[in-house]
Amino acid sequence: MANLETFIVVFALIIDALIGDPHILYRRVPHPVVWMGTLIDIVERLCNNSPAHVRISRTVGSVCVIILIGITAAFGWVLQFWFSSYEFGWLLLALIGSFFIAFRSLYDHVLAVATALKISLPAGRIAVSHIVGRDYKLLDESGVCRGAIESAAENFSDGVVAPAFWFICFGLPGLLAYKMVNTLDSMWGHRSCRFQHFGWAAARVDDGVNFLPARLAGCLFVIAALILPAASVRNAWVTMIRDATRHRSPNAGWQEAAIAGALGIAIAGPRQYAGQTVEDAWMGDGRRILGTADIHNTLYLYIIASATLLALTISIAFWGTPIFG
Repeated sequence: MANLETFIVVFALIIDALIGDPHILYRRVPHPVVWMGTLIDIVERLCNNSPAHVRISRTVGSVCVIILIGITAAFGWVLQFWFSSYEFGWLLLALIGSFFIAFRSLYDHVLAVATALKISLPAGRIAVSHIVGRDYKLLDESGVCRGAIESAAENFSDGVVAPAFWFICFGLPGLLAYKMVNTLDSMWGHRSCRFQHFGWAAARVDDGVNFLPARLAGCLFVIAALILPAASVRNAWVTMIRDATRHRSPNAGWQEAAIAGALGIAIAGPRQYAGQTVEDAWMGDGRRILGTADIHNTLYLYIIASATLLALTISIAFWGTPIFG
């Protein structure tokens, strides 16, 4: 008998690929991640009262992270228990799961950058500003392309591989808990005066839950390079192993280095946020002059890697199942 729980993940991936974010629905009802963000904001306003006190701020922030993750996981367990009692409840679980997978949304946003850049550099800058936080007005064409490619690489892990990974491991509670962690990190994980200590636990937990998915995502890009004629699987693997740990993020370098090596380009490197230059190592030692063709090749790798993830998930669904009888 096939593993129905894992097939729910398979259907969630397929639903997201076919439908993506139903904008008609979200014009009327906020996306579930928006609800998470609202709850996180309320908790932070109530609890982050000692931002300058290291020990108190870290302790309170850590407790808040544990409570928020616990509440979200418990809510996911209730939904899973409830829907599992219905004959077609698994389909509803797959539909809910698809809301937290971002394959289609990420593809559309990155493709929009390439499309806009063919019109003009200002249009490309505006398009890339929707998916990166750097000072987009300062970017040249290569900078715009680099931002789009890096976003595709990093968010492949955060938006596709990691949600599927935790969905497979722990069902809907695992998926919702992961998205809560991811949202906590995006809201509290930056090093501003207000969140430097309060958001410490959020950033550390996010690093931990993305440790395995990030490396899996990098390997999936290496496999994709084996299939894409314009890519080099050998360079993808060598560059990933050599450069990934040089990245300022403990996880993002694996995907970025794999893509850089596969396509013979260089991404990451120094960039500006809010008028300040962030020094980061280059991923890859190839071309630094990039164009829209590099974005399209990245999207080809992204599609192949995602299809490989889907095939792997289907295999897991049948893992240990007798083929006959």
